[in-house]
Amino acid sequence: MDLSFGEEYEEYRQTVRGFIEENAHLAPGRGQVNAEKTRAWQRLLIENGYAVRTIPKEYGGGGLEPDILKSRIIAEEFARAQLPAGMGGGGISFLAPVLLDKGTDELKKKFIAPTIRGEMTWCQGYSEPNAGSDLASLSTRAVLDGDEWVINGQKIWTSGAKSSDWMFCLVRTEPDAPKHRGISFLLLSMDSPGLDVRPLETMTGVPFFNEVFFTDVRVPKDQIIGQRGEGWAIANAILRHERDSLGDPDDSLRRLNLLIELMKQETVDGQRIIDNAVYRDQLMQIQGRIMALRFNDLRLLSAKMTGQDVALATMIVKLQGTELRHSLESLAIDALGEHGILYGEGPYLRNHGSWQHDYMQFLGLIIGGGTNQIQRNIISERGLGMPREPKAK
Repeated sequence: MDLSFGEEYEEYRQTVRGFIEENAHLAPGRGQVNAEKTRAWQRLLIENGYAVRTIPKEYGGGGLEPDILKSRIIAEEFARAQLPAGMGGGGISFLAPVLLDKGTDELKKKFIAPTIRGEMTWCQGYSEPNAGSDLASLSTRAVLDGDEWVINGQKIWTSGAKSSDWMFCLVRTEPDAPKHRGISFLLLSMDSPGLDVRPLETMTGVPFFNEVFFTDVRVPKDQIIGQRGEGWAIANAILRHERDSLGDPDDSLRRLNLLIELMKQETVDGQRIIDNAVYRDQLMQIQGRIMALRFNDLRLLSAKMTGQDVALATMIVKLQGTELRHSLESLAIDALGEHGILYGEGPYLRNHGSWQHDYMQFLGLIIGGGTNQIQRNIISERGLGMPREPKAK
């Protein structure tokens, strides 16, 4: 059986490899915080058709037709070279696709280009202290006052809020409507008066999550995606993109390649870890799971191109992908031995401490983006037709 992509695509693979060999020195390294270098790398990728390929040129993207195999080749080659294949995050991965689909021409022109170039960063204002898994019960309110929305309330677990420029936010604008129909989707500047961001430190040691308090925060009335009361549908579209990204098979492949290199370098009693049968067996199991995730990703790409509903399938990606990454990072911690318990700075730290950080990060992401326990319930009820979980009376 011939599983090659064919001559045309193999030539394209060589083109991608040539770009990587010529430009790898320009890429930002993991653990290196250099915003301008990261943005410059993003611009270079866009110019050469390797990032945001299908976003129209008028909005700063590549303007290319969707091509599943080229996208797969790009992902494979950048993962092989251990290079970032473009910026991600809430603005690029979640908001931009929804803006293209649901935003007005004015909003598209204002926000998409600077977002995909990394010049405008975003956070997501969804969860509240009493609205986590039951997000539709949120209570943060927005009241229209002339040409402005006035927002009062609180969000929590807001990733990156302290460093973001803008927020896309769910607020209740129709208090008398059923809870799923009374929510709207607003865009607001993080410099808005009345906005108070308070960092929350997690076990990673990095205060990436935040509480956000709104006190009479004013937002122009045209900074709404969709119509009043349509925010729940917009949010679900965003969540599909988020779940895709949390179980990203391309990033998992990149980490797998790095793990293989680590296991070739680390030794116990003079023997390489990768030559130990127990460790090698665990590595092969993870490798098989990543292959399955990647092939499923191709199936999802095909389904999206033909307009099929993949909402349930993306939940499976999030469920499998986050648990897979936690297993992968856990194996790296084991392979490091006593060095695996290090955290922070030190001469024996490997890969800038990324193994320890991601081990704890993905333990948290098994909960974040919709807990995996809730994902299992939804998959079983909506996908497999199993009886619904009994409700408390």
